[in-house]
Amino acid sequence: MSRRLFRSTAVVGGMTLISRVLGFLRDVVIAMVFGADAGTDAFFVAFKIPNFLRRLFAEGAFSQAFVPVLAEYKEQRSRQELRSFLDRTAGSLALVLMGVTVLGVAGAPWVILAFAPGFAWHGHAYPLAVTMLRITFPYLFFIASTALAGSILNTFNRFAVPAFTPVLLNLSLISAALWLAPRLPEPVTALAWGVFAAGVLQLAFQFPALWRLRLLPRLRWGFHDPGVRKILKLMLPALFGVSVTQINLLIDTLLASFLPHGSISWLYYSDRLVEFPLGVFGIALATVILPNLSKDWAAGRRERFSHAIDWALRWVALIGLPAAVGLGVLAEPILATLFQYRSFTAHDVHMASLSLTAYAVGLIGFILVKILVPGFTSRQDTRTPVRFGVVAMLVNVALNLVLIGLLAHAGLALATSLAACVNGALLLRRLRREGVYRPGAGWWRLLARVTLANGAMGGCLHLWAERWPWTAMTALERLPALAAAVALGIAVYGATLLVSGLRPHHLRMAA
Repeated sequence: MSRRLFRSTAVVGGMTLISRVLGFLRDVVIAMVFGADAGTDAFFVAFKIPNFLRRLFAEGAFSQAFVPVLAEYKEQRSRQELRSFLDRTAGSLALVLMGVTVLGVAGAPWVILAFAPGFAWHGHAYPLAVTMLRITFPYLFFIASTALAGSILNTFNRFAVPAFTPVLLNLSLISAALWLAPRLPEPVTALAWGVFAAGVLQLAFQFPALWRLRLLPRLRWGFHDPGVRKILKLMLPALFGVSVTQINLLIDTLLASFLPHGSISWLYYSDRLVEFPLGVFGIALATVILPNLSKDWAAGRRERFSHAIDWALRWVALIGLPAAVGLGVLAEPILATLFQYRSFTAHDVHMASLSLTAYAVGLIGFILVKILVPGFTSRQDTRTPVRFGVVAMLVNVALNLVLIGLLAHAGLALATSLAACVNGALLLRRLRREGVYRPGAGWWRLLARVTLANGAMGGCLHLWAERWPWTAMTALERLPALAAAVALGIAVYGATLLVSGLRPHHLRMAA
């Protein structure tokens, strides 16, 4: 099992790595062309709203409810029953999405006021955000349908196509910024049209893979279907619990709309850098283990269920912790190297580095939530994550109100990070108390080795980062200096692990 999980995670992680690298290129292009001002703030809000709903409904609650039911049909029902279930699920989802999309486009002025009320006092940002939201909102229909298709492919162990799909969004936005923007009277609106085009492309990209599996859904009305009703029953409580991180990020945006121009953009760029390890590693792990956990639980394989969670958590400790340390220590060097060109200034680099450091504090919490929520939803328990999600959201709101006055936009990022850590800790404790997850042998030795290696790596990276005036250097000077820092960090971390006694077979045995 561990080899199969590792191969699947490597496929998803590899494809996601391609997407994240192109995502960095996309953000570099956007920062270079548009900088960080009221226009970019307006776009990021107009993009964040359908993206938030996508993560909340499609990749969040819907996927977490749909995949266990789909796995049950796959394991226990006939092929014809499976196809009928997919047809009715796809038709019901499409009908709901069309209704939400129409409401979102028609009500764009009120939606913007709800999600970014501070724009009402920022003049040009408000009407610009309304215009772009009307263009970007249909993205929800296409990308949520894409998530349905991706869940089907993942359940049948076809991970590559869904993992590669986000590449199309990055290519579309890069093309919009470089080619379409100079041709429009309001150049930044080109990014909104890029989002719309990406939604169409991403959905169409799934069709050949589904057709080869003979599982391309035919849209049918299906709210009466027992499988669809079961999804809805599981989905309603999961709407909140599985997407608390996204709700917290949205609260950050709402409060940041009252802060000076650029605050939303600084949060966006720092969040994007945290999303890199979260996507390449954390979401890749969660994507792979959810269908496996669902199938193991449906088949009564309790020991394999626990082993899969344990295997994922060991890799979180081994890779997630150094990623968090590296992002925190190298925040300003990374931001300067990637984004400090033309319209993106040294001041923007400094301000974004503050929020990146704060987000790095919560990287392990973000990953834990992604990894551990499937441990509940795969057992069709969506209520427990909701309760813990409520606690995490209340923690986030309370810390926001305290920290925004002390640290401005960085305080919002720190509050979100601490809330994610609380959520992850609560989920892990409950899995252990229920006896669903039983840690394997060797955890204390692993944590001691990883802690020692992270301390050595963090110290070396700090000394290296202090040697260079990053914002005053040219691009040709920053890039090799940052590459050397990354190489140094990897070498020190790996060497310390080896010296402390960690060997590859330890992870294989643990899995």
